[in-house]
Amino acid sequence: MTTRRLVLTRSAAVIGAASSGLLLPQIVRAQSDKVRVGFMLPYTGTFAQLGVAIENGFRMALNEQGGKLGGREVEFFKVDDESNPAKGIENANRLVQRDKVDVLVGTVHSGVQMGIHKVARDSGVLNLIPNAGVHVATRAQCAPNVFRTSFSNSQPTLALGKAMMERGHKKAVWITWNYAAGEEAYEGFEQSYTAAGGTIVKKLGLPFPNVEFQALLTEIASLKPDAVACFFAGGGAAKFLRDYAAAGLNKNIQLYGSGFLTEGVLEAAGPAADGVLTTMHYSDSLDTPRNKKFRLDYAKTFKAQPDVYAVQGYDTGLLLVKGANAVKGDLSNKKALYAAMEGATIDSPRGQWTMSKAHNPIQDMYLRKVENKENKVIGVAQKAVADPATGCKLS
Repeated sequence: MTTRRLVLTRSAAVIGAASSGLLLPQIVRAQSDKVRVGFMLPYTGTFAQLGVAIENGFRMALNEQGGKLGGREVEFFKVDDESNPAKGIENANRLVQRDKVDVLVGTVHSGVQMGIHKVARDSGVLNLIPNAGVHVATRAQCAPNVFRTSFSNSQPTLALGKAMMERGHKKAVWITWNYAAGEEAYEGFEQSYTAAGGTIVKKLGLPFPNVEFQALLTEIASLKPDAVACFFAGGGAAKFLRDYAAAGLNKNIQLYGSGFLTEGVLEAAGPAADGVLTTMHYSDSLDTPRNKKFRLDYAKTFKAQPDVYAVQGYDTGLLLVKGANAVKGDLSNKKALYAAMEGATIDSPRGQWTMSKAHNPIQDMYLRKVENKENKVIGVAQKAVADPATGCKLS
């Protein structure tokens, strides 16, 4: 109950009366005319803000449809996944078996996503992934009922190599945490950079979530590469940016990264982030009517500025709306529902994108430069970037 109260307090603007269904499961089950949507997202801990932003965006997309899916009312259920992989299967089963949700929206943490993924594959419930970039979900373990609306971990870095070479940075060092997301981001960088003619001088890593970077920064200084490319996120990314600048490396070794390096950390990083170049599928500064309208509407509704997570939640809602409208709200018509979602073109604030055969977005990646605590878009790094979908058998 304490966690539920905390969630209600932090996101009161978006939860409203719908979440009262959590307290009255018997009544909710009786309302079979409603589409049941389950949110399995982090509402406490490090990723709490991400979970709230995703839910906000999702609800906003449905609100644009009068709060309905294919003409049917919607009932929401929520579980705080706590970013805890050990509880992933248990929490997903609460929504699928206890609450009988038609759609399971989740999650942020790739480890937790694997728990959801098992439940989705075993039960056949529709799972929409609004963030977690773990490769296997849309590669070897792809499934007809699993759709991702965000990115695979290697997608942003698949666009990085060409941009680096175009700027004359032919020798680079890679650095990240030694964990799945870092390894998968490296895959995209290695492929794109070597294909463009670049040489990776050395690959450096440290255990997650260690932030003692000094020894590795000293090694980078001795290697004297043209550039450094990396994958870090959150508080660790802010510290890496500060330490990189404090070591003086930013003066003569250009720093690049997957966009999460500078996403949501620019206040904490301060001037140390200035000039850093990243590739990402969204930027607050995208100068398009679609993005401007989205940002204005979101700010009016939630009294907060949207970020990439809000956009991904919004696009998750847009994708479900496309599918639900195509089957006139009959989500049990799975063949037609999935076909509509597979063929959808999403008119997103990030730019239009389509769904790959493996159910992962095919999307443009923007080159961004940090200026005055903002990720400024300076161009399209690569258009229509698709994950290779290695091992996926969906046709």
